[in-house]
Amino acid sequence: MPSRRQVLKQLVAIGALAGLTGLPRAQAAATGTSSVSAAGHYQMPDEAAAQTRVWVAFGANREIWGHNYQDVQATIGRLVKAMTPHTEVNVLCHEEEEGLARQLCGEHNTHFIPAELDDIWLRDTGGVFVQDEQGELALVDFNFNGWGDKQEHDYDARVASLVSRQADAHYLQSKLIGEGGGIEVDGNGTAIMTESSWINSNRNPGLTKAQLEAELKVNLGLRKIIWLPGIKGKDITDAHVDFYARFVRPGVVVINMDNDPDSYDYKVTRQHLAILQQATDADGNKLELHPLPPPLGGRDNKFSRSRDFAAGYINYLPINGAVIVPEFGDKAADRYCQDLLARLYPGRKVVAVNIDPVAAGGGGIHCITLHQPA
Repeated sequence: MPSRRQVLKQLVAIGALAGLTGLPRAQAAATGTSSVSAAGHYQMPDEAAAQTRVWVAFGANREIWGHNYQDVQATIGRLVKAMTPHTEVNVLCHEEEEGLARQLCGEHNTHFIPAELDDIWLRDTGGVFVQDEQGELALVDFNFNGWGDKQEHDYDARVASLVSRQADAHYLQSKLIGEGGGIEVDGNGTAIMTESSWINSNRNPGLTKAQLEAELKVNLGLRKIIWLPGIKGKDITDAHVDFYARFVRPGVVVINMDNDPDSYDYKVTRQHLAILQQATDADGNKLELHPLPPPLGGRDNKFSRSRDFAAGYINYLPINGAVIVPEFGDKAADRYCQDLLARLYPGRKVVAVNIDPVAAGGGGIHCITLHQPA
């Protein structure tokens, strides 16, 4: 299968985006659009809090995924069926594929919404849900640009406005370019993000770290951002934080710890650990850290042999009453992940899903889902 990095577009000139005064190149919603700064106080809630539903995009296509696109569609179906005993799921799908989507995803607790899509990465394309003090829902559109114009995204750039309309959420357009997978919050004013994906000329050219931080704090209701370095150019996202560190709840963080010395993540995950060991949250409290290593073994198949295979447990998804986790066929590592998350999310069922075809494209469960808070 061609890797996602082999589907790159020619980089385009984006020098006009250098200032915060001009909105990024994106398709805004037809009505109800406002900038976050002008819309009042909103905050991104803790992902483990109660949810109304989860969204997925049934949008795999042959041009990007090659001969394995049907395996990716089947994987999305397995994932939806793993979630629907616990939560409602909205499935965005091409109109002509709705029948297939219904067949693979099942029709229990699901709703199918016609949509034009380029790909499946809804965490990055679908915007970020936030709420005001009264609990009113809004969605922040971070103006998806194909991770820095690395992939075609004309349709995916408009997905956030579609989701906001379908969710009856007030549409807010950020002045920044970024992705939901690059944001991790505790719901209490603290975020963890990677510099590599935000402070990057392919998204936000000419902006300083201080400018980015100020706008992100307004967008998401933050008081403090803990910055990890990440690493540029090794994957299509430039190292999203959802593959490195995840809040379980305020003060408690699961951290990816790659134990393969040949991996480019071996050094960077240790840098991240050192930073988080010294970090405090917005209230000045030290963080409780729980390392979660990727598997060192597992299934040997055409998917796991992909150069982009993302064998990371850290990309799990907490939902109402459950935690949906990947399993890779490394029995010891799979069990360690499931036992750890069962302890950290007491009262929730840990549900493991084989996601090898999606992992072969460089992503995981969190990457292809979007939670909507209650």
